[in-house]
Amino acid sequence: MTAQQVMQAEAAAIQQAAARIGHDFNQAVELILKTPSKLVICGIGKSGHIGCKLAATFSSSGIPTIFLHAAEAIHGDLGIYKPGDPTILLSKSGSTAEVLRLMPLLRQFKSPIIAIVGNVDSPIAQQADVVLDASVEREADPLNLMPTSSSTVSLALGDALAAALVQERKFTAEEFATYHPGGQLGRNLLLQVKDLMHPASQIACVPISADLREVVVAMTNFPLGAACIVGSDYELLGIITDGDVRRILAQSGDVLARPVSEWMTQKPIVTKASVMIGQALRVMEDRASQISVLPVVADSEDRLLGLLRIHDAYQPTYS
Repeated sequence: MTAQQVMQAEAAAIQQAAARIGHDFNQAVELILKTPSKLVICGIGKSGHIGCKLAATFSSSGIPTIFLHAAEAIHGDLGIYKPGDPTILLSKSGSTAEVLRLMPLLRQFKSPIIAIVGNVDSPIAQQADVVLDASVEREADPLNLMPTSSSTVSLALGDALAAALVQERKFTAEEFATYHPGGQLGRNLLLQVKDLMHPASQIACVPISADLREVVVAMTNFPLGAACIVGSDYELLGIITDGDVRRILAQSGDVLARPVSEWMTQKPIVTKASVMIGQALRVMEDRASQISVLPVVADSEDRLLGLLRIHDAYQPTYS
């Protein structure tokens, strides 16, 4: 019950903060849009941890962003600034000593200041150019002491800023991929089906005249999870998967001698070689009954080009 209450309290705090968004938020967006070189996000403690995450989020959307630790700033880290770099200051109380100490120094760098604070009447808010209200009625933990609802609201406001800037800048998925070449996200956005598919010469292909025994032999020679049934010039007529074979063999009688046309799935779901891997994965996964293999056909016809396995789409490749 405590876990549910905490999550519900944090969700309610975000909804309340969302209802307060208005002109100040739009000002913050416009201010960051005018950034001459980079954005600086500054905080300490739990607010500092939120700031680190937000710096990564802004950077991933193509806005050069760096996190500045409020205590380290006065020991040389202010050297990151160029005149005009805007700063987002994070503080639950709005009176964090380390952050307050920085504010006159930031003015020397002509840094416009956006404050995300839990008290809009606080000293930091009073000195900021734009104030975003991150106040909460209470923290979500039983003691009302741990930064829970307050840190969540600060994070949500920062994420909202990043998302609004993506929209205003017309930032595209292709640009996003430029900053995410690694991991599954990079694979989904940068690789096409043709980069990962098994070509037709290396998959189990049998003619429509074959019986199930021939299908099993072909699938044994090319163990990729399916056999494609093809006509002349590799026209795709149907498919049989490993799961199909197991279900067929569970039946009584000499099923192996019966023609493949009785068992195959006609007009299977297919993809094209030029489709992005992320889109192909959605075709396989975003359905009531997921599929693990996709035949790949030519753009203008049903000629089989290869087979894409879901394992290939997820498995990293090394050169």
